[in-house]
Amino acid sequence: MESSIVIDKMRDTDWERVRDIYIEGIQTGNATFETVAPKWEEWDQGHLNECRLVVRENGEVIGWGALSPISRRAAYNGVAEVSIYFSMNSVGKGIGSRLLKRIIDDSEENGFWTLQANIFPENAVSIHLHEKHGFEIVGTRKRIGKLNGVWRDVVLMERRSKIVGMD
Repeated sequence: MESSIVIDKMRDTDWERVRDIYIEGIQTGNATFETVAPKWEEWDQGHLNECRLVVRENGEVIGWGALSPISRRAAYNGVAEVSIYFSMNSVGKGIGSRLLKRIIDDSEENGFWTLQANIFPENAVSIHLHEKHGFEIVGTRKRIGKLNGVWRDVVLMERRSKIVGMD
């Protein structure tokens, strides 16, 4: 049986599965500085309503992506941080590329001119995925934070729209 993969808007009812996937990312130690998944209210407040997407395979959520504001200042209303997570058994299917492309397209439709990603250097697959979609490495933030008592670096990547913010 061939699987059916669909990318669509995240619904409130998707939260439990989105949270489970986020927990899988936390457990890798190379996806986020977070050590505990947030409650729905906290996650909802920290992510923009625009560009909240899930990937469904045969109806089951296997991945998600969302944007977070990088600042409350009005000057940065068109700049957001992108997050993408997949369940461990869904990695390597090429759907991360489809999801990131959709987030980029949706972000531009919503007036975003810059997307940022903060990625641990050990997460080479994610860095490569972002580079494939026009993100460039701005630099490495050395020892920017501790995770489980260990200093970690973060690669800061950025993608500028070629259609939004050109005026």
